[in-house]
Amino acid sequence: MIKLLTIILTAYFSVITSVNADDKPLTSGFNHVGLTVSNLDKSTRFFTDVLKWKLVGGDEKYPAKFVSDGKMFLTLWQTKDPKKTVTFNRKNNVGLHHLAFTVETLEGLNALFEKVKTVDGVIIEFAPEPAYGGPTMHMMIREPSGNRLEFSYRPPKQ
Repeated sequence: MIKLLTIILTAYFSVITSVNADDKPLTSGFNHVGLTVSNLDKSTRFFTDVLKWKLVGGDEKYPAKFVSDGKMFLTLWQTKDPKKTVTFNRKNNVGLHHLAFTVETLEGLNALFEKVKTVDGVIIEFAPEPAYGGPTMHMMIREPSGNRLEFSYRPPKQ
């Protein structure tokens, strides 16, 4: 009886697996995110000096800078005429509402908050607080060019 049940379950799960294989997503994560910035130098310094990302390249003709934290890759694109830029309104425009980053510890989130409070051009929308009642803690800022960035810490499950 156990052998028969094993054969039936094996056949069932192989069918389920083959059916679900057709439903497999056609993508496997982000390759990079491109952000348009009004001040390429200030935004690049925010990512490299404040967040400690690495400058990994650029394109002077565009102009653009490429930065990475070792897991995520961002392209920062300079607007053509910074004096004529139109700021994004998350409530009225289609586009990137915000970009969210993981912070590994609550202490790290709080330290980052203290650091960004001193950075010229950064606007803090809110300090670290529970997200939807917790346990995740998050904060939201605008980097020097105005892009909304969220930083989030989720404690391990107990």
